[in-house]
Amino acid sequence: MSVLPLVFTSGWASGINAYAVVLLLGIFGATGLTDEVPESLQRTDVLVVVGVLFVCEAVADKIPYVDSVWDSVHTVIRPISGAVVAALLAGQSGSLPEITAGAVGGSTALVSHLVKAGTRMAVNTSPEPFSNIAVSTLEDLGVAGIITFAIFHPLAAAIVAGGLLLLGILIIVFLAAKIRRFRQRRAQRREERRLATSWPP
Repeated sequence: MSVLPLVFTSGWASGINAYAVVLLLGIFGATGLTDEVPESLQRTDVLVVVGVLFVCEAVADKIPYVDSVWDSVHTVIRPISGAVVAALLAGQSGSLPEITAGAVGGSTALVSHLVKAGTRMAVNTSPEPFSNIAVSTLEDLGVAGIITFAIFHPLAAAIVAGGLLLLGILIIVFLAAKIRRFRQRRAQRREERRLATSWPP
C-alpha cells in the first residue's frame, strides 16, 4: 500500500506542530502499533528531545504574540521537519521515492504552517488571551487525532487533512483584511513610540 496518504497527513500536521508529529509517530512505532515508522524516529533520545520541545511549544503557543514569534522561528523548522519525516516514512515503506515524499511533506507543512501563522495573527487582534488558549488546544488535539487516525486509516485521514487545509486557506483569505489592519495598527504603535522617544516633553 502506498505511504503517500500518511506522508500528506504528517506534512499537514507538521505545519501545525512538528514536535507532536514526531513524538506520536515515534511512540506508535516503539509500542508496535505500526510498522510504518522508521527506527530513527523511535529512538529514546529523539523522543525525549521532541517531548521537551513539544512542552515548550504547548506553552509558547498559548501566549498572545509569543505564539506569533514562535511561528516566525518555525517557518523554516516545520517544513523541514515535514519533509524529513515524509522522506523517512517513504524510505521505511519503499512504495514512494524519498525525494517525492519529502517534497510532498515539506510543501504541505509549509502551507499548513502559513495558514496557522496567519490565523494566529488574526486571533492576536483580540484583546483577551483565552482565544489563543482555545485555538492552540484545538490545534494540539487536532494533530493528535489526525495522526492517530492516519496510523489506522491513512487514506481517510489524508482526505480529512486535505479538507482542513482547504478550509484553513479559505479562512485566511476571509481574514486577510483583519490581518492587514492588525499590521497597520502595530506599525502605527511603533511609529508613535519612535516619535515619543524622539520628541521628549
